[in-house]
Amino acid sequence: MGFAVAGRFRSGDGGLMEDWLLQLPTPCYVVDERKLIKNLEILKSVSERSGCRILLAQKAFAMHSLYSLISRYLCGTAASGLFEARLGAEMFGGETHAYSPAYKDEDMDELTRICGHIIFNSFDQWRRFKERALDAGCSCGLRLNPECSTQDHAIYDPCAPKSRLGTTLENFEPDALEGLTGFHMHTLCEQNADALSVTLQAAEEKFGVYIHGMKWLNLGGGHHITREDYDVELLISELIRMKNKYNAQIYIEPGEAVALNTGYLVASVLDIVHNDTDIAILDTSAACHMPDVIEMPYRPKIIGAAKPGEKPHTYRLGGPTCLAGDIIGDYAFEQSLSIGDKLVFCDMAHYTMVKNNTFNGMPLPSIMLHTSSGQNKLVREFGYEDFKARLS
Repeated sequence: MGFAVAGRFRSGDGGLMEDWLLQLPTPCYVVDERKLIKNLEILKSVSERSGCRILLAQKAFAMHSLYSLISRYLCGTAASGLFEARLGAEMFGGETHAYSPAYKDEDMDELTRICGHIIFNSFDQWRRFKERALDAGCSCGLRLNPECSTQDHAIYDPCAPKSRLGTTLENFEPDALEGLTGFHMHTLCEQNADALSVTLQAAEEKFGVYIHGMKWLNLGGGHHITREDYDVELLISELIRMKNKYNAQIYIEPGEAVALNTGYLVASVLDIVHNDTDIAILDTSAACHMPDVIEMPYRPKIIGAAKPGEKPHTYRLGGPTCLAGDIIGDYAFEQSLSIGDKLVFCDMAHYTMVKNNTFNGMPLPSIMLHTSSGQNKLVREFGYEDFKARLS
């Protein structure tokens, strides 16, 4: 691959960066519409072959300027609260489902007006809002916790010990099921279909007798369906099996899989300093623009870069904030970096725009779309007024 340097193109590890990436301002997020459509076609195929209904999990990707496109492939949106529910209903249409660990009383009337499906985290929440939700005509569900961990990222594991997410078998109340028409489970994070199979086995052992009679079952998100090595055939077989066994409509609500590998974050080198190692300070920030780099943590891929020592010139990349830990990672390049060089971070469409912030007064990156016709389209740019408006 390669990277842009002060407006010129340098060959990196033998590949070529597409020229349109070099034309972008920095910092900016950009989504490649062609790659998004490719993902959506995969998801639509899963839906058609399995009979499941697929919702966009807005917590991962909420670029609503693309909702008219995405709605041609998916049946609706999944929301984590009132604002996401409103966004989905207003901009996407179709079905609107909501789940929250706890709802506020003052939000419930609007939520039940917007949402066709309301999912409760506990029987106490169900009892508190049951009458209002049913009177509004909502199909109501309960989130289950099968207590089956299949991942190593505790921060993203809903089945971790002492988790607040979902009702465990110990706290299950069979006598309180009247009025509920579905169950919800979300246990995965960036995982393959084998993890779903393990989860379903645990869930059926604990809750299978109660799933019978429910009209729908939502298997949540975390399914990395559009990843190259994902076992789509196993997923489809499991979805069909659950549908047939329980005579229920099956839902899944991927977010990351919708936008996986469709976006980039383009940044520029502002300065280079040396403190035991060469350090490049960029106009983007891990803390502000890609917080999962610090939270998860993980090391994002950069076009043309390699691991430290694998190429001649190694740099630590950091942001311009005052946070000492605002470090993206250590990367090696074929040629030395210079002020003004552009770096392109990969897979930056999901859990970035929805989580970024203006700490230190950091400007938010612009949002761009690279259209199917090959044009770079500015969707939104941000300035001082956006920073000011978030404060009092």
